[in-house]
Amino acid sequence: MSAAPSATPLEGVLLGLVAYGMWGCFPLYFSLFGSVPAGEILSHRILWSAVFLCLVIALLRRWRPVFEVFRSPVLLGRIALCAALIGSNWWMFIWAVGNHHVIQASLGYYLTPLISVALGTAVLGERFGRLQQLAIAFAVAGIVVQLVYLGELPWISLAMAGTFGCYGLFRKQIPLDSITGLLVETLVLLPVALGALIWSAASGQSNFGAGTGISMLLISSGVLTALPLIAFAAATQRLRLSTLGFLMYLNPTLQLLIAVNLLGEQLAPIQLVVFGMIWIGLLLYTVASLHDSRVRARESA
Repeated sequence: MSAAPSATPLEGVLLGLVAYGMWGCFPLYFSLFGSVPAGEILSHRILWSAVFLCLVIALLRRWRPVFEVFRSPVLLGRIALCAALIGSNWWMFIWAVGNHHVIQASLGYYLTPLISVALGTAVLGERFGRLQQLAIAFAVAGIVVQLVYLGELPWISLAMAGTFGCYGLFRKQIPLDSITGLLVETLVLLPVALGALIWSAASGQSNFGAGTGISMLLISSGVLTALPLIAFAAATQRLRLSTLGFLMYLNPTLQLLIAVNLLGEQLAPIQLVVFGMIWIGLLLYTVASLHDSRVRARESA
């Protein structure tokens, strides 16, 4: 899709705020599921996302790219890898909310851009400037501080940042727009999700149909998965990547505020130190990214 001629950066900022704002409020939404297992929620999220995205693709009349993926085993295999990564990330986030680890989840999303930089260096052989290297060093130092003082690694944060960072690394190498890509990913995961839901219903453990409220929540998970992605896709057509990168921090910031102020999680002093070191790293990363984007703009002028 191309941006409308009348599109403005302000519209892009508003769309970006909608996308990241919705993602940032997901802890509140998933906390409504109570004791429903994370696996069941994830299975319904996959199912209803596929249903909703099929409707969106039908309205946009964009089935051809979807069919082309399924005609290419190599491309489908690459999409399947991305699907496994994003599915794992979704499951970990839902589990973190249900088990009162939203602070750790928010730390994971703060770490994601720095993990992406590290992956770019290790996997793609990309070279980064001193500021970006220093940003990674601050993130590593923060993790070491938690390991030394608490005697444990932030496994949830590292796993979420790792799966999402790897997803971004592989996904950006696949020539598919975000909406089509997400539909194919959910279709790849759909047989596993349907199998889990059928087994859950047959064993009498399904929460779907147990009450109107919980059933509507499970169905709505598909819509709420797709809507912020659609807003994000529209924002990318109107904004520079550097602006989107800055807006990205709204997501984990909202999650952190919700965890502490609404969900009753406690932020220990040492965790505040860890977050502080990550925030310094992100500040350095943002400064370096803005500098690089200005250099590229001058070179292309």
